Amino acid sequence: MTRVAVVGAGSWGTALAALLAKKGHDVYLWAFEGYVAEEVRSLGENRTYLPGVKLPPNLCCGSELEVALSEASVILSVSPSQFVGKVMTDASDHIRDDALIVSASKGIETSTLRRMDEVLSGVLSPRQMDGFCALSGPSFAMEVAEESPTAVVVASRSAEAALQIQELFQTGHFRVYTGSDVVGVELGGALKNVIALGAGVTAGLGFGHNTLAALVTRGLAEIRRLGVAMGAQASTFAGLAGVGDLVLTCTGSLSRNRTVGYRLGQGESLDSILGDMTAVAEGVKTAQAVHDLAERNGVEMPIAEEVYGILVKGTEPRQALQNLMERDPKPEEWS
Repeated sequence: MTRVAVVGAGSWGTALAALLAKKGHDVYLWAFEGYVAEEVRSLGENRTYLPGVKLPPNLCCGSELEVALSEASVILSVSPSQFVGKVMTDASDHIRDDALIVSASKGIETSTLRRMDEVLSGVLSPRQMDGFCALSGPSFAMEVAEESPTAVVVASRSAEAALQIQELFQTGHFRVYTGSDVVGVELGGALKNVIALGAGVTAGLGFGHNTLAALVTRGLAEIRRLGVAMGAQASTFAGLAGVGDLVLTCTGSLSRNRTVGYRLGQGESLDSILGDMTAVAEGVKTAQAVHDLAERNGVEMPIAEEVYGILVKGTEPRQALQNLMERDPKPEEWS
């Protein structure tokens, strides 16, 4: 039995905590909001972020970081990406030096353009980061909680750490692959959310499968170009953290980012959409970061740029799509 602290009680953190608790591990789920912790304790359910899912009775939940992290040998960081730095700074004094750190947050810190491994490296000790792992792949929290067969990837620069986390999470319905490309896995998980916003926009405008297939394929090309420019392996984007997560997020009805895009395509304002959402759609913040990273690395990302235009510049969704279709013709492979 392993003592695991799951830092972040959104839908994804709750689903992963429940999976590990059902395996018999000693799991403490840390919630930023006290009322969420109380829901889990009193109702056996996270009605705010994962409604309708009965959680295992051996899953502990609270809002005290020191209690959550005490004696934990695995720390799973699952806060929204813009809050990971602050939360894990507060957590750092309570984390064992020999604990394994696993990140399952999918985003880029907009103020610094850092990936989650870079954010955590800035607040944790080199020893604490020695076996850092990134967990990503096509995995809606609700479907994981319902035990739908799911496959993900855990990437680490330490092969031993990756194998430990693979064994920790592996079940008959949650299959875990290992890899070494931390940069690619983290970028795949973050960048796909921006393309999913675009996929939602096309659906909201009333367009069908031709448009979606084109957007997913060309979106993947953009993700790969930026990823390789930032040091990732091109092959990673053909795997679970790349095309796998991209297809899921661009097509699935449970996708928050696709839903935001759909409502934008239907004519709603971004402020109105975000105002009635409980959970975070990471792609809204990530779009700014992708715009800045593309400029920094000299990478052309026309789909991501038009999504950024809709969110930040007020470009009309139909005009954004037209801008893409009327670009100068190019070969399919270009730099």
